[in-house]
Amino acid sequence: MTMTAFVTGASSGFGAAITRRLAADGVRVVASARRADLLAKAAAGHPGTVHPLGLDVRDRAAVEQAIASLPAEFAEIDLLVNNAGLAKGLLPAQDADLDDWDQMLDTNCRGLMYCTRAILPGMVARGRGHVVNVGSVAGTYPYPGGNVYGASKAFVHQFSQNLRSDLHGTGVRVTCVEPGMCGDTEFSTVRFGGDRERARALYAGMRPLGPADIAEAVSWAASLPAHVNVNVIELMPVTQSFAPFQVHRSPPVPS
Repeated sequence: MTMTAFVTGASSGFGAAITRRLAADGVRVVASARRADLLAKAAAGHPGTVHPLGLDVRDRAAVEQAIASLPAEFAEIDLLVNNAGLAKGLLPAQDADLDDWDQMLDTNCRGLMYCTRAILPGMVARGRGHVVNVGSVAGTYPYPGGNVYGASKAFVHQFSQNLRSDLHGTGVRVTCVEPGMCGDTEFSTVRFGGDRERARALYAGMRPLGPADIAEAVSWAASLPAHVNVNVIELMPVTQSFAPFQVHRSPPVPS
């Protein structure tokens, strides 16, 4: 039986790489994103296998309508990859833009919830399926300026864990993929408001993960036997690791 996947944020970065990898694995893919023109280009390389779907996951009604209206050959979704997400800004909380916070919460949390809630009943009814949520190490390890982005990815992690509990006995699997630093995406350019030079500087002198690495992790977790559930995949480039806690020291008081 041919598997059918639904991938959000599929127009670039992780989502585009995941779509390509799944299609190469023989999976039919509904590739959804806001930028329909880029989706059409991706689908052109996989005729009959990739179904492009212009969709803003933040729009609850649009998500419900789009999933209910899928062509018959793509309607029974076996694998949902909740990849759509973004980071906006790197300012400390006291200076951050509330519009940036709202956009992150709407995409990273609400969009993920809407797609999951729309697709999950079908999986449960069929007694099979797999939800893969793309989180981040930022959901576990804090850093200056990570505030709401990190909090949104902590939500993704805990939502995934709670889904596992809710879905106990249904045959539906849940995996959270949590990458560290990744290059060759629009992530940092978006975070820095389109400043490509600042985004490039972030990865200078080191080799980050790439979209293909994340696609490999998703493909591996989805390809395992149905009785095997990979709860969490945390991956970082070798060039990224952990650092000591910050310590603020006051200047010595003159005696």
